[in-house]
Amino acid sequence: MIKRSKYGNRKTIIDGIKFDSIKEGEYYKHLKVIDKMGLIEKLELQVKFPYTITYSCNGLEMSKKAFYRADFVVTYVSEKTIGQKVAVIDVKGTRTAEYKRKKKIIEHLYKIKIIEV
Repeated sequence: MIKRSKYGNRKTIIDGIKFDSIKEGEYYKHLKVIDKMGLIEKLELQVKFPYTITYSCNGLEMSKKAFYRADFVVTYVSEKTIGQKVAVIDVKGTRTAEYKRKKKIIEHLYKIKIIEV
């Protein structure tokens, strides 16, 4: 039995792959259609983008490793497809404060634009 998350998402399985929401699974199917058309060079799921958070605590400088996980990273055959060669895609239902913070950090560090669908 697949249970709901705290945001009301229902996990789903497509092609033996578990997705956090039906919406994410549907977007995967959409990407597969585009792939069959020959427009996608590479499709990656759940790609980690690591980063380090540095902060001071009682005069000591501390650091903590963290990461953002993108739902999809799509490399298109041509940048003419969507205006760029590589797209970092996040399927969103609820834009949490944590997500917004991580998005800003990753876009700045990696010089990318995260596409929300």
